Amino acid sequence: MADYLAMGKAELEKEREALQRCYEAYQAKGLKLDMSRGKPCAEQLDLSNGLLSITDTHTEDGMDARNYGCLEGIPEARRLFAELLGADAAQVLVGGNSSLNLMFDVIGAGCRDGLGGTPWDDCAHKKFLCPAPGYDRHFRVTEYYGFELIAVPMLESGPDMDCVEELVKDPQVKGIWCVPTYSNPDGYCYSDQTVRRLAALSPAAENFKILWDNAYMVHYLGDGPQQTLNILQECARCGREEMPVMFCSTSKITFPGAGVAALAAGPKTFAALTRALFPMTIGFDKVNQLRHVKFLKDKAHILAHMEKHKAIIKPKFDAMQRLLGEGLRGCGQIARWTDPEGGYFISLYTLEGCAKRTVALCREAGVVLTGAGAAYPYGVDPRDSNIRLAPTYPAQAEVEEATRLLCVALRLATVEHLLAR
Repeated sequence: MADYLAMGKAELEKEREALQRCYEAYQAKGLKLDMSRGKPCAEQLDLSNGLLSITDTHTEDGMDARNYGCLEGIPEARRLFAELLGADAAQVLVGGNSSLNLMFDVIGAGCRDGLGGTPWDDCAHKKFLCPAPGYDRHFRVTEYYGFELIAVPMLESGPDMDCVEELVKDPQVKGIWCVPTYSNPDGYCYSDQTVRRLAALSPAAENFKILWDNAYMVHYLGDGPQQTLNILQECARCGREEMPVMFCSTSKITFPGAGVAALAAGPKTFAALTRALFPMTIGFDKVNQLRHVKFLKDKAHILAHMEKHKAIIKPKFDAMQRLLGEGLRGCGQIARWTDPEGGYFISLYTLEGCAKRTVALCREAGVVLTGAGAAYPYGVDPRDSNIRLAPTYPAQAEVEEATRLLCVALRLATVEHLLAR
């Protein structure tokens, strides 16, 4: 391989012909691999099969979890999630299996009731800040509720805080999405300075909210989880304890389809959220809450459980890193990618204008990746350069095959792009 950016037209034409032959050989294999979502594999799910044999239905205070009641969650579940989130149990609400569902409800409550201020829907043109690349489902929630999505550049330290501090001067800006630990998709962790600057914000909106989705806080690939500053505590120090709402779940700890989610918030926000949930439900699945407490026990046991997850998925991340290096580094500065210490993704950046074509080539050869641009508001990457890679679900041999094809597809897309200039 040689530096594509230094090649003349004749060299690029010759390289395209060679890559096309290689690509057609992959097409002939009839691959059918799906790497479009960050899902746990079956081996990871098997780690939690012990949940299915837990049949005790009585909580520590004698309540029958099979019956109605306990909107905020059973006490032992609230304590477990309080330990994970670094919050007081009185600030914690334990819900159903989906933290995204809780986020949807929080945004809905803000639109209807204001969460401590004027209802967001009373604003003629409400807006929400979206660090990008970020989690596409976050963006879809606020898009669904009619917010204008404002992209904020994502740096290795977290959102570009100079940009955030300027944007929140607009009273139409009602909040910001945050994935502070092993962000989706880059795998970055917010720096202490970023967390402190977020906590010290003085937004023009009276009820601005920081939606703090700590989905990956225990999903480490290194020696242990990265410790990100606690946004609840930092906001309280700044006299803004009502600004953040924290979320987490067991979705990628136990069963994504049958886990438990939780949120934590300041006292007034917490009260407003429980009022908003009261007409919707008499209580979430307390039997599932109870069996998760009995299975997971506490944070120490959760971290020991996550070591088993790491043993399954880290070799897949390592293989993808190795093969990306072998397949792309000799071609010049045509791509870069993150090397996260945790989370579920690797973020790949192509030359501007090459991501969509790369994803399309992979799909046409039987490997489905997350759509290019999915990690940006409205699904539009203005540079057409980011691809979210999710190596956890396929078998390792499939991850390796898919990564080799990806390298060929990216190189072919790059050569086509350079020839078209």
